Amino acid sequence: MTYISRIIENELSASLAASGAVLIKGPKSCGKTETAKRFAKSTLSMDASPQVAMLMAADPNLLLKGESPRLIDEWQEHASIWNYVRHEVDRRKEKGQFILTGSANPNDEVKLHSGAGRFTVIQMDTLTWQELGYSTGNVKLADLLNGSITDFYEEGVPLDFIVERMLTGGWPTLVNQSVSNALKLNLGYIDLLCEVDMARVTGVKRDPQKVRNLLRSLARNTSTLVDNSTLEKDTKTVDNSGISRNTITDYLDALSQLMILYEQPAFNPHIRSSASLRKAAKRHLIDPSLAVAALGLNPEALLNDLLFTGFLFESLAIHELKVYAKANDAALFHYQDSYGLEIDAIVQKRNGDYAAFEVKLGVGHIEEAATHLKKFASNIDTSKMNPPKSLNIITGTGMSYKRSDGIQVISLASLGH
Repeated sequence: MTYISRIIENELSASLAASGAVLIKGPKSCGKTETAKRFAKSTLSMDASPQVAMLMAADPNLLLKGESPRLIDEWQEHASIWNYVRHEVDRRKEKGQFILTGSANPNDEVKLHSGAGRFTVIQMDTLTWQELGYSTGNVKLADLLNGSITDFYEEGVPLDFIVERMLTGGWPTLVNQSVSNALKLNLGYIDLLCEVDMARVTGVKRDPQKVRNLLRSLARNTSTLVDNSTLEKDTKTVDNSGISRNTITDYLDALSQLMILYEQPAFNPHIRSSASLRKAAKRHLIDPSLAVAALGLNPEALLNDLLFTGFLFESLAIHELKVYAKANDAALFHYQDSYGLEIDAIVQKRNGDYAAFEVKLGVGHIEEAATHLKKFASNIDTSKMNPPKSLNIITGTGMSYKRSDGIQVISLASLGH
């Protein structure tokens, strides 16, 4: 399999130069190990040999010996290695000593001392359209965040192409796979998640059917503000026994621990109106293909339900923006107020500069999206914070161009970091 360069490689290189150890976090099969191997000079797989457990019991420091940077893959399998790495970094007093990769956070019972000053943490996601070569990247988020956007024009992409990409997802192992093969493999991912991973990561037996019902509910409610009580009611429509709210909380925590669930926090700007701001996060599965797999959908199902496909497309756009935002040292939010105004995504840099985005699968709702963006911008109290650097509409099938009112209409096939 040909390696695909990742956007986080620059961040990984800089982090190795700045800190003694780097932790790369991300869901299983997103490509962490292959990227880390591009930088490592020796490798230890914590889940590959029973001898690792023996050495952890006898002398864990022996596992740290090897040319640096030393990759310690799936470190959470023996989570106490974290503290030995921390002490070894202190002892050596050198940068770029270790790379740790893991597809799950250790449970709360594992006592890890702070890695502050020793570790840098990098979050890795599945592949973006820019990394896969589906996006030209000609409309850069970096430019949208500083307001330096020149005129541009590019064609969009067909709906069936977008649907196929959402069905396949950004998993490196599925590059060049047929859609039918990708669907089977993604179904297998969901099965393993329900039957093995949820129990393994917490050490508590989980009911696979209840996990599956919760995943289906999360998939049905992707890109929306849905609370646990709604999830509780929704799962009861699937299974007569339902899932209690406490169990839902436990399962959501486990999904977050596995980095399968992403919560998009709310933006909290200074506004002129008396509206109150919603503080709840939007929930997304880490890749839209998992939502498709959880519901057992195929291309025909998505083409026949464009309303739901639009929510999936929003989740895909959020996935892309999240990766591009991190490359610009920025964070991703959503906006909703009590008057019903919603903005799908706000990307904000550490210095406070921000850009606003609405997401529309097709061109039929472009004017509505533009109205929302203008209303949002006019509601910002500019005596207390700066206005947005840019207002933008991400579209699927539509072309990319700059409107006469200054709003950018950006095909996902043009967006990059």
